[in-house]
Amino acid sequence: MNEALLRSLTPGVLGILVRRGADFAAAEDAVQDALVEAVRVWPDDPPRDPKGWLITVAWRRFLDATRADAARRRREDLVEDEPPPGPAATADDTLQLYFLCAHPSLTPSSAVALTLRAVGGLTTRQIARAYLVPEATMAQRISRAKRTVADVRFDRPGDVATVLRVLYLVFNEGYSGDLDLVAEAIRLTRQLAATIDHPEVAGLLALMLLHHARRAARTAPDGSLIPLAEQDRGRWDTAMIAEGVGILQAALARDRLGEFQAQAAVAALHADAPTAEETDWVQIVEWYDELTRLTDSPVVRLNRAVAVGEADGPRAGLAALAALDASLPRYTAVAAYLHERDGDLATAARLYAEAARKASNLAERDHLTRQAARLNVRLDAGRDVRRSP
Repeated sequence: MNEALLRSLTPGVLGILVRRGADFAAAEDAVQDALVEAVRVWPDDPPRDPKGWLITVAWRRFLDATRADAARRRREDLVEDEPPPGPAATADDTLQLYFLCAHPSLTPSSAVALTLRAVGGLTTRQIARAYLVPEATMAQRISRAKRTVADVRFDRPGDVATVLRVLYLVFNEGYSGDLDLVAEAIRLTRQLAATIDHPEVAGLLALMLLHHARRAARTAPDGSLIPLAEQDRGRWDTAMIAEGVGILQAALARDRLGEFQAQAAVAALHADAPTAEETDWVQIVEWYDELTRLTDSPVVRLNRAVAVGEADGPRAGLAALAALDASLPRYTAVAAYLHERDGDLATAARLYAEAARKASNLAERDHLTRQAARLNVRLDAGRDVRRSP
C-alpha cells in the first residue's frame, strides 16, 4: 500500500466533496471511510484511477450517511447529481481547501488544527505535539471545530495569516522527521506565492527554503543531531539558499515587515556566514527585537537570549533568560548552553541532563544527554588532575 499516494490524494478528494455540497465534517468522515476501504482493497485489486476510485467511494459513503440522518434529508436530491464514473479531474484542490479550512467561523487555532488533520494528513498526536498540549485536549479541539463548521458552506476564503500558520506548522512537523511533509509545505507555499502578491507569503517561502537548505547537514549518519555551529556548511544547498535570499530581499523591499520575513532574515544571516564564528550576532539580535515587537512571543524571547549571549557575552544572555518563564520548552537547554559558555561546567552539565529528561523527542534527548556526558568527562578529568601529586 502506497501511503504517500493516499496522503497526496486525500486533500483533492476532500475538496471535491466539499465543492459538490457536502459539509466539511461529513466529507472528512466519508473520505476517512474511503481510505480505510482503499487499504483493504487496493493491495489485491489496485484501481487504474486511484483518485477517481476514492472520490466515488467517498461520495457514496457521504450519500449513505446523508440518507441515514433524518436531520439531513434535505440533501437527498444530491443522489441524482452523482457524476458518472470516469477519470478524476487533475486540478489540485489542496490549496483551495487550505483557504476553506481557514474559515471566518473558526478561531485561528481551531482552523490550524482542523486543516492539519484534514488536509495536512497529520495525526491528532502530531498536531498536539506541535501545539505542546495533551493529545486528548487536541482531539476535543478538533471535534469542536468540526461541529462548528458542520453546516457551514465554504463560500468565503479564509484568512491568509491562518493559512500561513498552517503551512509553517506542516513544515515544522516534516522538518523534524518526515521529508514528504516538508516538500508538500514548500510546494503549497510556492503555489500560494504564485497566486497571491503578499510579502509575508514570500517571507514564509524564503524561510522554508533557507531552513530546508541546511537539512543534509543537520544529522550525522547515525541520526544524531548536529548543532548549527558544528554543521559542515559545505553540505548546505547553496542554490536553495540563493533562491531564499532573493525572495526575501524582494519581500523586504516592499517595506511591509511581518514575522515570517523577520524569521527568514535571521535564517539568511546564519546562511550568509562562512563559519559559525563569523555570524553577525549583533544584527540577529536586532531582528529578534523586531520579531518581539511583532509577536511578543516567549519563544522569540528565548531565541533572542541565545543571540544576546553570542553578541554580548553569556552573562548578558543569562540576564535576558532570567526574565523568561522557566517552564518554556528548551529553556533549560538554553540555560545549560549559556552556563557552559560562561565557564560554569558543573551547572551546565546538571542542566543538560535535566533538559534531556524534558526533551520531546529521542534525537533531542540523545543530543542533550551526550552534552551532559561530555561535560562530566571534563569535570572528572579536572578532579583527577587536582588529586594527582
